[in-house]
Amino acid sequence: MKIKLISVMIVLISGLAGNASGIESLRGMKPLDGSSGKVEVKKVPKDGDLIQRNYVQQPPLIPHKIDGYQINLDFNKCMTCHSWSRYKETGATKISQTHFKDRNGVDLATVSARRYFCTQCHVPQANAKPLVENTFKPVEAISR
Repeated sequence: MKIKLISVMIVLISGLAGNASGIESLRGMKPLDGSSGKVEVKKVPKDGDLIQRNYVQQPPLIPHKIDGYQINLDFNKCMTCHSWSRYKETGATKISQTHFKDRNGVDLATVSARRYFCTQCHVPQANAKPLVENTFKPVEAISR
């Protein structure tokens, strides 16, 4: 048993050592305790049109700034516009019915706890360059 465990450890360590030289982080080769340089501020539209989805079941992107939005156990800023009671008044998209189901598919009277923290799935769109090369192509049926 010991020999088997030692053999596995040797293989893992040698594999890590062999790949380490070819891997580079998005920070480059800068040390973690040093500065990675000036951060480019991404421009997020103040209020924009709905953004087209790229794939089936993609959560809608947020077409406006959300800086300073408070989303915690006591308050969800998104609901001031997107709740079923306010969406017509504010002109916002109402929250989907799917957000009122629990993990077993049971309908709830309020937003499900697993759907309450909007920014787990919904993100603002910015005019930022991709961090890595992206060759993603949407499903043909959606791109029409």
